[in-house]
Amino acid sequence: MKKTSMIWLLVVSLLICIPIVNAGETAPAEMSSSETPPVEIKVLPKVDESLSNPRQTMNTFLSAMQAVSEGKKQQISTAVSTLALDNINELIRKDKGKELVQILSSVIERSKKVVLSSIDTNPKVGRYVFGTYSQGKVEIVKQIDGRWLFSKETISDLPSILEGLLIDPAKHGAKDPQKSLPFHIRLRAKMPEVLKGGFLLEYWQWIGLFIIIFIASLADKIVSWSLARNVKNWKQKFHALKEMDDTVLRPLGLMAMALIWWLGLKNLGLPSSALVILSIAVKLLVSLSFVWSAFRLVDILDLVLMNKARLTSNKFDDLFVPMIRKTLKVFVAVIGFIFIANNLNVNVSSLLAGLGIGGLAFAFASKDLIGNLLGSVTVLLDRPFSIGDWIVVGDVEGTVEDVGFRSTRIRTFYNSLITLPNGLLTNTKIDNMGERRYRRMKTMLNLTYDTSPEKIDAFCEGVRALIRLHPYMRKDYYEVYFNAYNSASLDILIYVFWATPDWNMELRERHRFLLDILRLSKQLGVEFAYPTQTLYLKQNPDEVEAVAELFKPSMTEAESFAVGQKEAEAIFDVTLGKGVIPGPVKFP
Repeated sequence: MKKTSMIWLLVVSLLICIPIVNAGETAPAEMSSSETPPVEIKVLPKVDESLSNPRQTMNTFLSAMQAVSEGKKQQISTAVSTLALDNINELIRKDKGKELVQILSSVIERSKKVVLSSIDTNPKVGRYVFGTYSQGKVEIVKQIDGRWLFSKETISDLPSILEGLLIDPAKHGAKDPQKSLPFHIRLRAKMPEVLKGGFLLEYWQWIGLFIIIFIASLADKIVSWSLARNVKNWKQKFHALKEMDDTVLRPLGLMAMALIWWLGLKNLGLPSSALVILSIAVKLLVSLSFVWSAFRLVDILDLVLMNKARLTSNKFDDLFVPMIRKTLKVFVAVIGFIFIANNLNVNVSSLLAGLGIGGLAFAFASKDLIGNLLGSVTVLLDRPFSIGDWIVVGDVEGTVEDVGFRSTRIRTFYNSLITLPNGLLTNTKIDNMGERRYRRMKTMLNLTYDTSPEKIDAFCEGVRALIRLHPYMRKDYYEVYFNAYNSASLDILIYVFWATPDWNMELRERHRFLLDILRLSKQLGVEFAYPTQTLYLKQNPDEVEAVAELFKPSMTEAESFAVGQKEAEAIFDVTLGKGVIPGPVKFP
């Protein structure tokens, strides 16, 4: 045994050593002190050929802008890639880049004709200067990663350079370069000098902000009023929307206001610092109004589906529709989160990757949540109960009010609300009282010992006749028999069922049936026993004689049955208000 263990230990040791040996084969076993350590070589990423030198960068920019002027708008992103935009905030980098390439194109058109062959492909100073102006330079500079881009200094000076060239006609390129300029530059050129001063913003920009806010607020009011009016008309036309709030589409008004703000801010030419702050606020408002509107549309869909579910006899849709509503709201919340993060330039892929790395720890921490979620799916697919069913789960008894992703809410008969985790429902016995096809009653009627056999037969048959006459009682299966001699009574077994849909009707029919039994017993002179000791005294001679006349030993079983049936029919007629109970029966 020891030999086998040693062999296994040797095999495992060899397996562990193999990677170490293989790794050692790739490097020298020893290194003398005279040998120099190996130099680590860093491999730089391959530079895009279109940006590999100043000539290629200028050619890429001019070709892309020519394609944009011919209607290929998607090529503007290629032109933006030639700019060094590292100093511009990521939130506005994309929009600002599109604006800057238009300005740069206009500056180049007003400066001189570009001769690509004259541009040095490898300037020794690491920069190529296209033009020098009083406001700055237009130059292409080599970046750390090897790309040649229009420099950061050029990007910051472009608006000032263009302003100095606006009065100059285009030397080449577009016939009317004014049309290709951003709107705010054309608008500012038409403003009087007095409105170009100001604090933080120019006066004309402050006026523009006021006008945009006023128009957006007015649009919000108009859209909200129009939608509320339409909702009222829809509620009158469609019964399914009767419970809908008039302001259910209010978020669409906020969305219209936010969109006007965003379009207006983009055309005011605000400084980058102000534009970043305002764009964050506006993008957040647009995103939240979008998510809020989606939630309200889910509520409208839920109203329509619930109205259709109420019209069907199937209870499954009563359980399924709320689950649809909750699923859609979770879906909207997730999409809304991604939408908001994308608008705020948050790297959603990295965020999701981070969630994936921590997914295992999250799964262990939220195993109860996952169990409850699977429990809700089990409840939905297996359908052990429906909304409104009377169920018993352990020591909890009540009516199901709501089934959610995590828990099920049960309204007890004390009117309290109990929340049960759905995970508990997957491994717990559920007694669904609401699914009963019949409501059972099993009881013993205790008659006094002085009740004669004839009276017992008549009484039992009368009860059977009542069962056959009552409309909601089960006719194919019932039991009414003299069942036992008790210590103080003769016991009659009553075993019956009602085909009633709910507990209220069961109580009503049970009440009617028990009262009819009581009336039958009084008509037949049958007395119920009490669990007490009784002292019997000599009866009145007249009463003894009356009893002797009513019941004779010569009465047959068929005669007793006939008397019981006749009295039961008379009692049932009285129950329905069709007759009057006659006097006591006189048996032959």
